[in-house]
Amino acid sequence: MKPALQLKIGQSLTMTPQLQQAIRLLQLSTLDLQQEIQEALESNPMLEVEDEFNSGSDTEGNADSNKEEQSKPESEGNTSAESQESELESYTATAEDSWQDSIPEDLPVDSGWDDVYQESLYTQSSAPSDDDGSYLEQRGVVTETLQDHLLWQLNLSGLPAGDRMIAEAIIDSIDPDGYLSSPIEEIYEGLQSRSELQSGEYELEIEDVQAVQGYIQSLDPIGCGVKDLQECLLVQLETLDTSAFLMEKTRKLITLYLDLLGSRDFTQLMRRLRVKEPELQEIIALIRSLNPKPGSSISTEHAEYIAPDLFVTREEDHWKVDLNPDIAPKIRIHGAYSGLIKRADNSRDNTFMKNQLQEARWFLKSLHSRNETLLKVGIEIVKRQQAFLEIGEEGMKPLVLHDIADAIGMHESTISRVTTQKYIHTPRGIFELKYFFSSHVGTTAGGEASSTAIRAMIKKMIADEPPRKPFSDSKLANMLAEQGIKVARRTVAKYREAMNIPPSNERKKLI
Repeated sequence: MKPALQLKIGQSLTMTPQLQQAIRLLQLSTLDLQQEIQEALESNPMLEVEDEFNSGSDTEGNADSNKEEQSKPESEGNTSAESQESELESYTATAEDSWQDSIPEDLPVDSGWDDVYQESLYTQSSAPSDDDGSYLEQRGVVTETLQDHLLWQLNLSGLPAGDRMIAEAIIDSIDPDGYLSSPIEEIYEGLQSRSELQSGEYELEIEDVQAVQGYIQSLDPIGCGVKDLQECLLVQLETLDTSAFLMEKTRKLITLYLDLLGSRDFTQLMRRLRVKEPELQEIIALIRSLNPKPGSSISTEHAEYIAPDLFVTREEDHWKVDLNPDIAPKIRIHGAYSGLIKRADNSRDNTFMKNQLQEARWFLKSLHSRNETLLKVGIEIVKRQQAFLEIGEEGMKPLVLHDIADAIGMHESTISRVTTQKYIHTPRGIFELKYFFSSHVGTTAGGEASSTAIRAMIKKMIADEPPRKPFSDSKLANMLAEQGIKVARRTVAKYREAMNIPPSNERKKLI
C-alpha cells in the first residue's frame, strides 16, 4: 500500500476566541461576572466604567465621532489623524503651562496638626460609613467561635492559674455543638503531664477537673462541656424556674425514659411517670424549651446575600421580566483612547491600541449576548410557570431544558449554562432558574404533574394531618391517587425525606 495525497471537502465547527469568550461569560455567576469585568477594566485601557451623570452626552459624542470617522474615505485618514495629533499636542502643552503657572511653590495651609490628628483618630475609631453598604454587610459576619466566646468569659472569671489551665484544656476539647470530644478522664490524664499542675503547692486530682467542668457548664451558652445529650439537658434544666413537681418528673424522664420520648411512646411515658396527659404535655413543652446543641448558638457562619439576575413584577394582567441593572458595572469604549488610533499607522503602539479596541468590542458584544440570552430564558420560564407565581408550588408545571431550548431556538447545553447559578426575584421569593425545572409523573387523566407540585401537596397534607394519628406513606399515596396523581409509596417516602419530614411514627403528637 503506497502513500498518496487526497483532497476532501467537508464542514466543521470551529470555536473562535470570540465564541469561547461568549460561552465562558454565559456560565459565570453574578459574582464571577463582576470579577471578570473588573479584570477586563484593569487589563484593557479601551474599556471604562460608564459615568451615570455624563453617560448620555459622552456616548452620543463617541457614537457621532465614530460615525463621522467611518464615513470618511480612507484617503482622508492620514489627514484627520494628523490633525487630531496636533490638537492633542497643543492641548497637552497648554494644560502643562497652566498647571505650572497656577500652582505656587509654597502652598498655604488652612489646617493644623491638631485637626489632622483628630480627624485621623476619629476615622480609625469610628464605625465605617454606610455609603458603600459594606458596613451593613460586615455587621452580619460573625468571626467568633465557641472557644473564643468561652475563653472571653474565662478571662473575666478571676480563676486561679491552676484552674485556668484546666479550663483551657476542657474548652479546647469542646466541639462546635458544645459537647466534649474526649472523655473527662482523658483530659485529666493529659493534664497530669504538665509540670505546672504537679508542683508541691498544687497536686491535680480528677475531682479538680470535674469541678472546673461544672464551672464551664454554667458559662454562656449554658450546657457546654458535657459528655452526652442527657447531661446537657439536665444542666440546662437546673437553671429553669418551675414547680418542684414538674422539675422532678422532667428530671426523671430525661434520666430514665429519654428513649421513650424519642419513639413518641406517650402511653408508656404516662404509665412510667404516673402522670396524666396534660401534665405530660407540660413536661414535654419544658424539654422542648431546652437546647440540645447549645454550642450552635455561637456560630461562625454568616448569611450570604444573593443578587438576583432577573426581576419579575406584576403589571395589570401580565408578568414582566427585567434584567437587574445593578449586578454588574456599566462599561463602554473609552472615547479619548479610541480617538487616538490612526488608521494607516502600523506602528507597534498603534497596533496594540487597535487590538485592545477589538478585544473591548468583543467583550461588550459577549456581555450583550449574555444579557439577551438570560432575558429570553427568563421570559420563557415565567411564561410557562405563571401558575406558580399566582398560587405557589402546587401550580408548578413540568418543565425540562429541552422545552425552553425549542422555544427560543437554542441548544440544551446553552440553557443549562444560563440557568446555573442565575437567580430570579419573584413575589414568592428568590429562586435559582434551575428550580423551575423538575421531573414529572403521570395522572389518571393522561396529563403530567410536576414533582415540585407533588412535594408541595404532600407537605400540605402532612400539615393538616391529625396529630395523634399521622398519615403513613401509603395513606399519602392513596390520597394523591384520589386527586388523580399516580405515585408509588416509595416515591412518597423519597419526596418526604427530601423535605426533611420524619416518618409518621416520629410525627405523632399529644395535641
